[in-house]
Amino acid sequence: MIKIGSIELSEFPLLLAPMEDVSDPPFRAVCKEGGADLMYTEFISSEGLIRDAAKSRQKLDIFEYERPIGIQLFGGDIGNMVQSAEIATEVNPDLIDINYGCPVKAVACRGAGAALLQDIPKMVKMTEEIVKATHLPVTVKTRLGWDDSTKNVVEVAERLQDIGIKALTIHGRTRVQMYKGEADWTLIGKIKENQRMHIPVFGNGDIDSPQKALEYRNRYGIDGIMIGRAAIGSPWIFNEIKHYFKTGELLPLPDMMQRVNIARKHLEFSIRWKGDKLGIFEMRRHYTNYFKGIPDFKPYRLRLVEAPTYEVVNEILDEVMQVFSGVTA
Repeated sequence: MIKIGSIELSEFPLLLAPMEDVSDPPFRAVCKEGGADLMYTEFISSEGLIRDAAKSRQKLDIFEYERPIGIQLFGGDIGNMVQSAEIATEVNPDLIDINYGCPVKAVACRGAGAALLQDIPKMVKMTEEIVKATHLPVTVKTRLGWDDSTKNVVEVAERLQDIGIKALTIHGRTRVQMYKGEADWTLIGKIKENQRMHIPVFGNGDIDSPQKALEYRNRYGIDGIMIGRAAIGSPWIFNEIKHYFKTGELLPLPDMMQRVNIARKHLEFSIRWKGDKLGIFEMRRHYTNYFKGIPDFKPYRLRLVEAPTYEVVNEILDEVMQVFSGVTA
């Protein structure tokens, strides 16, 4: 059993990554049904929370069926991050996660996310102040370093553990790499080999199949795996991995009925959370992912993204189920 503070997880938990414009409550709902053990909100701007910006506040929405659930925060100012951690604590998540890994320019150029990899003393001080500011477990998600010449995550891991974080997730790329090239988990494995480390260490980056999950678990000895992009359009990947770990066999790919049913659930959660108009609109970007690889599906995808109402979407999905009955991607 893996523990993050008082949170008890399975022996080898599978985590859903916090992804901007993806890991909202509707997507988290289908991932929870798909086997995710621990999930996080989209990253939330500390400045946005303090300003009481509507978009940032809405990202604090969490639901009982999601637990355990963590709220992820990012920012470049220590005082603002502390204040935002206090605000996030009030909505009673299971943990607070700090984003020291986001590589995108709009975040890093503001001194937040992966930018903190260039100022380790500030990263440590910020983390220490946030740990003091909340009674909840504090965790961190970061990268190997800023670039190839500053892969300092082994030292960073020790220092963050020493000031009180309860778990660490490491993406196997530098900030300069963004999401290009292959993720290198070598240093993640070295952190797990470090006798001083006693908190859970989770690996992240490029896990897109049950076979790769097993290979990396065995090779690097990590305590669990965080999955991001591979869950988009395939929220069942968590159960696929668990089944493979248990039996050594791959589950059959979801047939069209299963894909349609999951897309429907996602749509219903989306409407419930955001209302009819916005819920239908924001679901449109997911149809391509749910039906990726289905031959001759393009006309139906175009109809789905243009459908104005829940009833019309459902009619199209009924038609899809009939036309593509028995088809798998």
